Amino acid sequence: MAEQDFTSSENPRCILFKDARSTLKLDELGVEIATIALPAAMALTADPIASLIDTAFIGQIGPVELAAVGVSIALFNQISRIAIFPLVSVTTSFVAEEDAMRGKAGRLDFEEDDLSSQDSEKKMLIPQKGLGKQMPSLESQESLEIDEVAKGKKQIASAPSALIIGGILGILQAVFLITAARPLLNFMGVRYGSDMSTPAEHYLKLRSLGAPAVLLSLAMQGVFRGLKDTKTPLYATVSGDLANIILDPIFIFVLKLGVRGAATAHVISQYLIALILFWRLQGQVDLFSPSLEYMQFGRFIKNGFQLLTRVIAVTFCVTLAASLAARLGSIEMAAFQVCLQVWLASSLMADGLAVAGQAILASAFARKDYNRAAATAARVLQLGLVLGLCLTVMLGFGLHFGARIFTQDADVLRLIGVGIPFVALTQPINSLAFVFDGVNFGASDFAYSAYSMVMVAIASITALFFLSSAYGFVGIWVALTVYMSFRAFAGFWRIGTATGPWEFLRS
Repeated sequence: MAEQDFTSSENPRCILFKDARSTLKLDELGVEIATIALPAAMALTADPIASLIDTAFIGQIGPVELAAVGVSIALFNQISRIAIFPLVSVTTSFVAEEDAMRGKAGRLDFEEDDLSSQDSEKKMLIPQKGLGKQMPSLESQESLEIDEVAKGKKQIASAPSALIIGGILGILQAVFLITAARPLLNFMGVRYGSDMSTPAEHYLKLRSLGAPAVLLSLAMQGVFRGLKDTKTPLYATVSGDLANIILDPIFIFVLKLGVRGAATAHVISQYLIALILFWRLQGQVDLFSPSLEYMQFGRFIKNGFQLLTRVIAVTFCVTLAASLAARLGSIEMAAFQVCLQVWLASSLMADGLAVAGQAILASAFARKDYNRAAATAARVLQLGLVLGLCLTVMLGFGLHFGARIFTQDADVLRLIGVGIPFVALTQPINSLAFVFDGVNFGASDFAYSAYSMVMVAIASITALFFLSSAYGFVGIWVALTVYMSFRAFAGFWRIGTATGPWEFLRS
């Protein structure tokens, strides 16, 4: 089916409603989005679901342990995101661009052999200003294609680059969290000598041993996403999380290790995931003999730094919310932990659409196929809104009945009930915010994503301090709702104003 011409003079702000009747249609674009998004969403939600199961097991020990582990998980996850998010996002875009340009160059070889064709091919491999591309020369490309034939593996420079950077960042994160556990927990509101102090510190230090595996796994997932293969990460993640679920009750209750057992089970599962992904990736991509000249460290550092600014802003908002909840007391923190884990696990389902949008858009922009880019952006945003509405209905009813899975404490359950409307009703906003992220990353619009998020963070942090001091637990959730609304608006603004890489929507 031919895609509609989106590069017309119509208002770019209407892109969310473009061809809305085809939102759920399984045409060529719909099938490609579903093929990438469904396995990606399942893989992305598998780990939060495993954390929810961890939370359910630990909740049976007691509310103090539940609150302590909640603080440690929030701290570990948010610090991990500082390294993970830029690494995975940049890797996905770079790998998709390289793979698309290589495929295009290969097809052109069979079209014409004259000099004009070769000149045209060279021009298409030259990066376009504004998109931040830095593709290899034609001569380097041809040399790498010869190596591919000889080795039977793809030569994609971003892959080994991502693994090297991921391994280094993982080791640094583990050292940092283990050595700075006490002051970090103190910042989160867990004072030394409090009931939560010891279990929180034990859990954080043990779980930090898995940081290298986490960073390597996510780097490899970024490579697979760029290759539009989200099934392999799904299989690996599910295998690791199943191991975690099996080991949790054994370590926590049978071996009587408590929160230490939960952390140990999680670390083992992360290294299992990393091993499975590495085994599958090295069979497809040459990871051991990359050309240093062709490596992409410069691109990673430049664009990764921009996204690092963004993710620090995002991280600080969510970490501050958890810290403010911990300062209210162990009951409030326990309830906040349950609500936050459900909120994140459900919202991350939209990240599957974001991954699909990013991979397809990166390929489309690399080929300068702007109709394809606009059609993809419209479709994934529409699907994100539909998904958010469905999640609202599911969580609005389901969490009322499922809260007792996590705890039997009456006070904690009462506060969970207060948080349920916020968790449920924010799902459409959250879904659009996540999908807008993927759309802008697919356009390599990393600078705008970074700077706009800094502005969002400043406003959201102000709201968090004011609303939490005035309204306590409820105020924190109101502030988080404001935060996600600002994120969604910032994502929409770039496309709606047809600026940056979306200028083609004006033509």
